[in-house]
Formats: sequence, C-alpha cells, structure tokens
Amino acid sequence: MKFRVLGPLTVLDRGGPVALGGIKQRAALGFLLLHANQVVATSTLLRALWTGNPPPTARKMLQNAISSLRGLLSAEDIEGEGGEAGIADRGGGGTGEGAAPAPMLLTHAPGYLLSVHTDALDLTAYQATADSGRAELAAGSWTAAAKTLRTALEMWQGPVLADLAEAGTDWPELTAIQQARLTVQEDLFEAELACGGHHKVVQELEALVVAEPVRERLCAELLLALYRCGRQVDALELYRRTRTAFADKLGLEPGRVLRDMERAILEHDPVLSQPDALGIIAQESEAKRGGPPAQLSRRTPPQP
Repeated sequence: MKFRVLGPLTVLDRGGPVALGGIKQRAALGFLLLHANQVVATSTLLRALWTGNPPPTARKMLQNAISSLRGLLSAEDIEGEGGEAGIADRGGGGTGEGAAPAPMLLTHAPGYLLSVHTDALDLTAYQATADSGRAELAAGSWTAAAKTLRTALEMWQGPVLADLAEAGTDWPELTAIQQARLTVQEDLFEAELACGGHHKVVQELEALVVAEPVRERLCAELLLALYRCGRQVDALELYRRTRTAFADKLGLEPGRVLRDMERAILEHDPVLSQPDALGIIAQESEAKRGGPPAQLSRRTPPQP
C-alpha cells in the first residue's frame, strides 16, 4: 500500500486508487501521514479536524474515522497489550523476505500513531532523497546533487494535500513543507548553476522569483543565471526590482550578498564564472564585515 500527500491525498493498493471516505476521515488520514511514525495526541487531531471549539460529538466522530481507516487499510485487526491496536496491509506489503513492513495504525497514549515505511509514503521518500542530494551538494558533487535533487522534486504532484487545502484545511504543516520545498529548489539551482546549467534553470528561476520576490537566495541565483546567459541588462533590472520589493515589503535594503552580486555584474567580475560563484561572493561579503560565513550558500567549496 502506498500513500501520497505531495498533491491530492491518495492511497494506492495493488497499484490502484483506494476510495477514501468523507472529509473528516480524509483529514484524519492526511494529518497522521504528515506526522507518520509519530504519536499524535487526540487533542491535536481534534484541533486539526475542527476550527474553533470542536462539537460535543467530535471525539466520537474521530473514533469512527479511525475505525473506518483501519477497515480501509486492512481486513485484519491486531489487538495488542495495553490497548494498542493495529492493522496489517492487505495489499501485498506482506511479510515475505525483503518486503516493506505493512502500515499500522496504532492506539498509543495519548492518541494515535500511523506506522508507515519510508518508501510507502511519498513525503518521507522525498525528504530522504532530498537529504541525499543536499549531502552530495555539501560534498561538491554538483552533477550527482542536481540529479538527486531533481528526482526528489519530481515526486511532487501539486501542493501538499491539495484536495484538503482546497476544502479549507489550513494547517501550519502545509506551509512548512511548502517552504522547505523552496529550499530544496534553491539547492537544486545551486547545483545546476555549478554544473553550468544556467540555460536549463533560468526560466524556472524567473517564475519562482515572481512568486517569491524577497527570497534572497533565489534572487541571487537568478542574477547569476541571467548574467551567465549573457543578459546583463536583465540581471541589473532584476536587482532594481528586487531592491524596490525589499523596500516596499520589508522596509529594508537587500542584503550585502545581493549588493555585492550587483557590483560583480556591473564590473564583469571573473568570480561569476566560477562554479561556486554564489558561495565565494557570500564568503567574501561576510569577510568584509568580519562575520561568520554567510548562509546563502550551504556548503564550503571543496578543496582542489
């Protein structure tokens, strides 16, 4: 059995979609999947499923939703000591050698725990793949990092739990996962730029900067991509728009790294042709003010 939350909530069994229940059952499953392999308190689930004060019948409705989920996930209940109950995957997760463990929905004080193998949930598979790509990036393995990070991002099929969000669900976890995705995208662009892939990513960067005009790392990556594509005028115009956006939205000037990027572009600084140009400029910017290494670049360039 497979679970997808990077897009509409989907459960697949034997390769086909499983019909899910009503909105509360789907929301309970979605929230438990966002916290897979963690105990979620009943009170937390109630707050997630109802805005404001839950109705008097909320706890019973939640229990019914959990019971329905157990029936959906498996035909066999497993009762354990201490009131723990679980379900075994009917879809061939199986107990054979090498098979992934079956998902289990356990009653575990003070609430519930949904145990799901990493490979059975797209969110955990994505996070594990992204972590591998970022480790490759930190090691200076840019080509490998770009491939791995691209693979991770291709697991997305839309906004997190898009169907629940469309129905009005507004959990902080949804925003946090979306924001973390932006960081992974920035890591991908850093790797691609280090590999000379500026033509490949410039359109993606332009679209993202329109949506995130004061995200400094994205703006720096687009400045570099535009410059390397021979679009110096466009790069300088982007810096002017970014400066205006910072002033209008934040009441601030762009950070030193962006200001140094503008200077480097104006002067055709040879550092802009270096694979790790952004990291070098960030380090030089911080050195000028005697601070710690800048966080715009997430790694130290490999030693020759």
